[in-house]
Amino acid sequence: MSALFVEQLTTIDFSYLCPERGLTGETWLVDVVLTGELNDEGMVFDFGHVKKEIKTMIDSYADHALLVPLDHPAVTIKDEKEYRTAELSLKSGGFITCQAPLPAILPLPVDGITPEAIRPLLEKHILKGLPDNVQSVEMHLYPEDIQGAYFHYSHGLKKHQGDCQRIAHGHRSQIKIYSHDKRSTELESQVSGQWQDIYLATREDIIGSEEINGIKHLSFGYQAIQGRFELQIPAKRCYLMDTDTTIELIAAHLAQSIADDQQSGSVKVIVNEGFHKGAIGIASA
Repeated sequence: MSALFVEQLTTIDFSYLCPERGLTGETWLVDVVLTGELNDEGMVFDFGHVKKEIKTMIDSYADHALLVPLDHPAVTIKDEKEYRTAELSLKSGGFITCQAPLPAILPLPVDGITPEAIRPLLEKHILKGLPDNVQSVEMHLYPEDIQGAYFHYSHGLKKHQGDCQRIAHGHRSQIKIYSHDKRSTELESQVSGQWQDIYLATREDIIGSEEINGIKHLSFGYQAIQGRFELQIPAKRCYLMDTDTTIELIAAHLAQSIADDQQSGSVKVIVNEGFHKGAIGIASA
């Protein structure tokens, strides 16, 4: 019996429903170990296929999706033809409801979305797509060890050609802010605190507003290539932008907002979209 491993094979960028935190964006890194008999080439599995095929299976399963803990009593799921609706009752009051094409919402037989809960489900999914000589898959799912400020956000990009168009997917993102050419950990902590578990929305996507149990909710919706997407969420969990919410526009918006508040000098904001990628925004008052 032999084994091969690949560290940081890929990342999974997604959002999930949590009764306490609400709609939470997350990024997990993925390590993988394959154990089995050697094939005719003297390999358990070709490294080139590991990087391509396994990454594709992971992406199609959970990447850029809304993960829903089906076994939690605060969650309900309903499928109708090619659409799925997930609803979460929040402990703080109010609701989060997402309606989207089936692949955009992934219900899982767990009571909470954690690496420990998702790992065996993903291992089983991957093993089914591998050659018979591969007898087991072991995966390690974990967030990046970020030294400094970061925040969790969810969003949707209706103009995107790929899975980023899904209205409720997200990321765990580091942020660095430089004011007057000096790094400001105070500003970083301020922004990350305000944007923890935030939904970043485009103002023009608002399709409704109503009070539910005394809590103001906003509804967002748009038609994209994959279908119709809608999301209802308490207004206090949203941050509205006048533009789309690409990482480039997020960085530019933060830089200009901070520069306007300071009323003098230049500001540079470096914000990640998940792991080892992101954008830089530069602005001055």
